[in-house]
Amino acid sequence: MKAQDIIRLRLFNQKLSKSSETTPAEIVSWFGAMQAQDFAGAKWSIGLRGKGMTEMDVGRAIAEKQIIRTWPMRGTLHFVVPEDVRWLLSLLAPRIISGAAGRHRQLELDALTFSKSQDILENALQGGKQLTRKEVYDILNLNGISTEGQRGIHIINYLAMKQVLCHGAHQDKQPTYALLDDWVPVGHALSTEESLHRVAVKYFQSHGPATLADFVWWTGLKISDARLALNSASPLLSSFEFNGQKYWFSSDLPDRLPAKNISLLPGFDELMLGYTDRKLLVQEALLPKIVPGNNGMFMPTIVINGKVEGLWKRTFKKDRIVIQLLPFDKIHDKYKDDILQAAGQFGHYLGTPIELC
Repeated sequence: MKAQDIIRLRLFNQKLSKSSETTPAEIVSWFGAMQAQDFAGAKWSIGLRGKGMTEMDVGRAIAEKQIIRTWPMRGTLHFVVPEDVRWLLSLLAPRIISGAAGRHRQLELDALTFSKSQDILENALQGGKQLTRKEVYDILNLNGISTEGQRGIHIINYLAMKQVLCHGAHQDKQPTYALLDDWVPVGHALSTEESLHRVAVKYFQSHGPATLADFVWWTGLKISDARLALNSASPLLSSFEFNGQKYWFSSDLPDRLPAKNISLLPGFDELMLGYTDRKLLVQEALLPKIVPGNNGMFMPTIVINGKVEGLWKRTFKKDRIVIQLLPFDKIHDKYKDDILQAAGQFGHYLGTPIELC
């Protein structure tokens, strides 16, 4: 295996070079979870992987509870399909909650405060109601639970990881919160062993070839649990050595992989965020351009055949969207039509004409 082989396999498994999925739920289910703290970018991450998919399709999937936005891993928002929400939270959230204990003490958030907050919000949200963050905070404050500073969002995060809350549909561009039971009915609980097996299969089928370290980073699992998960899934996977590391990926592959892919990715796409090491994707010297100031905010990228070749920006005008390409070096003319096609896909997704500059 060469570096380019790893890249081509990742593009295929990430549904970037070829995809037969036609619904947002199919795509999210394939990944297990898709990073979603940037709401607009996360919707585009789904949309660009679907055949002819539009922003309306993704929005409808959210409103119809086909995909759920919550905090299943790393304390970060992800999209997850309903059937995966509870077992992922049960497997991964306890470690995040434990890791936040010190911050909770600083904010004077104890078990009694969380319990009272749960009672208040379960009562306020019953009957399928959805409330904005401000409305949630107002209700908590009215009932004697201060949301000052970061207390409010930590209460919401905690209750989401405890399977009480989740995100609802957006309201006037504002996120809302709902009871998870209203969006994801309680079903059959998986054992820890079943959950470990399933999360490993989901990760390596969608992100492979990837290493154990990549898997640990993505899930937040303890290394010992990650090894158990990988051992359980390994009969379904293939592996190889590259630069002294073992890479794992799904054995279910076509005879030939697509040779070319050009994508305009959002900033927090799984191709960028799904691995602990990004050297195969981008030169290390260029990372500061993608994450300015190393502040954790990823810029949208131009990816040509699995390599980040620049950034792109969008500007909304009255009757069109202007896409500005910011390549690191001159992009070869042979990719001109492919970039136009990638920009056209974004225009189709938004239902708006595109001007490329």
